[in-house]
This record gives sequence, C-alpha cells and structure tokens, in this order.
Amino acid sequence: MASETGKTEYILPAGAYRLTARQERYLTVKRCLDGLLSLVLLALLAIPMAVIAGLVKLSSPRQPVLFRQERVGRDGAPFLLWKFRSIDAATGAITPLGRVLRKASLDELPQLVQVLSGSMSLIGPRPLMPEEASVHRLRRAAGVYRLRPGLTGLAQISGRDMVDDERKAAYDRAYLEHLSFGQDWRIFWATVGKVIRCEDVEQK
Repeated sequence: MASETGKTEYILPAGAYRLTARQERYLTVKRCLDGLLSLVLLALLAIPMAVIAGLVKLSSPRQPVLFRQERVGRDGAPFLLWKFRSIDAATGAITPLGRVLRKASLDELPQLVQVLSGSMSLIGPRPLMPEEASVHRLRRAAGVYRLRPGLTGLAQISGRDMVDDERKAAYDRAYLEHLSFGQDWRIFWATVGKVIRCEDVEQK
C-alpha cells in the first residue's frame, strides 16, 4: 500500500497466509540454493572469518570467540544463534572491535554455517529472542513460522533496527505472501547495499 510520501507501507492483515503450490515447491528449491550458496560463501569468506575469529580471541583471550543466544526458529522451535562475540562478558559493554563488527554486520557471518546445516536460510524473517512476545504473537497469527529464519530479510532492508514490532511482523507477512526467487534476489542485493553503506544499525 503506497503512502502519501510514495513509499510502500505494509499493514498486517488478519489470519495466516496459505502458500500456493508454486510457493511450496519454491521452498524446496530455496533450501537447495541455501545449501549451495552458503557453501560457496563460506569458502570465499573462510580467511576473513578466521582473521575475525583471531582478532576476537586476541582482544579478550579468556572469553569465547562465538556468542550463542537462544532464538525462535522454524515452527516456533528454539535454536542457538551464532555470532562473533561483540560484547565483553565481564562488563556487558560492546568492545571496540565488536562495534566495528556490528556496524559492518560482520558479527553475523557464523550464521552461514547454520544456513548450511538447515536451521536457517539466507533470506527470511530474522530469528527473534523468546522474550519478544509481541512480535511472536503477530508472526504466529500470520503464519510466518512455517519459514526458516533468515540471515537477512524484508524487514532488514526496510529499516532493520529502526522498525517497530508491528511493522516488523507486517514485513515478515509481506515476505511470506510474496515468497519467490525474484523477491529473495532483490532482498539479497539490497542487503549487500545496506551492509556496504552500514545503514540502519543501532549501536547499543
């Protein structure tokens, strides 16, 4: 729906969306593409990821390289999301290195392994923490949890940290309704642009 400013605004409709037969088939293709592309990306990024892991370890040798946090995945099942650690466990503050990693979204790279394993997808609704109750309620009502959570998604290219709960869920529902290779392709390249420009990242 277009607003007076000319931008597209998503309003969350009532009731779960029912995937078409073509969309159901695309989910199978999408999983194959996720496996192939994540494997290629891991091969290309193996050295940068090793360097980042080394820098994280050098910055605080007694703390783990990876940060693991429970998130809600496909069908509402919990799983542990991986990131390069960006917070000092002793103080709870973002480290100088962590600030750089977050700004460039490099802390998210370990999730490529989770895409390869099948617990995540390259494109899809971002996995939420269990305590984000309001978005969970809206997602369940819209049927969003039939999808694997994504490394990036429609909400992430439409405001990311700056989007409120209802609009997040509306973007997730819109992604579900328009599920297709074309949409995933557009989101992928829009994400690349956002990451290069370091847009919509809230440093806490």
